[in-house]
Amino acid sequence: MSEKFDVTVIGGGPGGYVCAIRLSQLGLKTACIESRGSLGGTCLNVGCIPSKSLLNLSENFHKAKNFEKIGIEIGEIKLNLGKMMKNKEKAVTVLTKGIEFLFKKNKVSYFKGKGSFKSSNEILVSGEGKETVIETGKAIISTGSEPVSIPGMEFDEEKIISSTGALSLEKLPKKMVVVGGGYIGLEMGSVWSRLGTEVEVVEFLDHITPGMDREISTEFMKILKKQGIKFKLNTKVEKITKNENGVTLDVIDKENKKNNIEADVVLISVGRRPYTTGLKLENVGVKTDEKGKVKVDKNFETNIKNIFAIGDVIDGPMLAHKAEEEGIAVAEFIAGQSGHVNYEIIPGVIYTSPEVASVGKTEEQLNEK
Repeated sequence: MSEKFDVTVIGGGPGGYVCAIRLSQLGLKTACIESRGSLGGTCLNVGCIPSKSLLNLSENFHKAKNFEKIGIEIGEIKLNLGKMMKNKEKAVTVLTKGIEFLFKKNKVSYFKGKGSFKSSNEILVSGEGKETVIETGKAIISTGSEPVSIPGMEFDEEKIISSTGALSLEKLPKKMVVVGGGYIGLEMGSVWSRLGTEVEVVEFLDHITPGMDREISTEFMKILKKQGIKFKLNTKVEKITKNENGVTLDVIDKENKKNNIEADVVLISVGRRPYTTGLKLENVGVKTDEKGKVKVDKNFETNIKNIFAIGDVIDGPMLAHKAEEEGIAVAEFIAGQSGHVNYEIIPGVIYTSPEVASVGKTEEQLNEK
């Protein structure tokens, strides 16, 4: 069977669902395809929202553990990790269901399944045991990104974990090594450190939070060290071996000194890559760059006339609020209005304690100019 739409959005994350709703509001008959079984993408399901929930809960736990120091005595404080995880899952469910309601309210047709291109005007949706072909005037790719592993050290989400695994560990690890000193690694490291895990961050560069103002980065690291997080900078992970107790990391520093680190779990947080698996872009000839990002012009249009792309699959910071802005801009552009995103003012925030936020160019970038 086939259905007809003016525009079809592939991917129901912050870019895709915002875009689909805006298109429908602008009078276009819109479909949105999502394979996860719930809307909201990485951000709501296994990213920003669950991590902020755990950051908030772990901070409260940490504060409560230190009440005695300020004269508030309340007896023994215990961590019930199962309950904490349930609380996090509840926040996720409420929000993802909320988007389904917004789709109904704004008359967006929601297809559960994987979308792939048959031609530039036909999208095949396969899911829930059936296949549907959508005939569409225009298509928008907003399939997001996925965590990158280190070659030869694939995620098993038990001992070698990505951010997804770090959000749902079933028991408190004694020791966790975080590979990569960026936003995600430091947020997740903070959560588990506050709950009682010994956390050590291994970073290849000589500073954490690459791309952030160096002065802030240096001060930030001092604060995290005071909180008990350890750091190994200028250090490369050569190999990770799983064993009965957890993992062993073979690391090497810039003086070529080799070392081993033992841990219960290792969180690999070295970045994310565009997720276009299964889209069958080759069927329509959509061009991607060497990093797998979909190439677009200033109006988010690919080299194929009626196919557009937004969010993590294209160039720029992989942030939910950047994808949303692009979603609205491309919807308005398609509806004949003028959409615009000002990339100079996209903020970035690390939700540790204290939080670290920045907007605009860093001192280093300005000096370079």
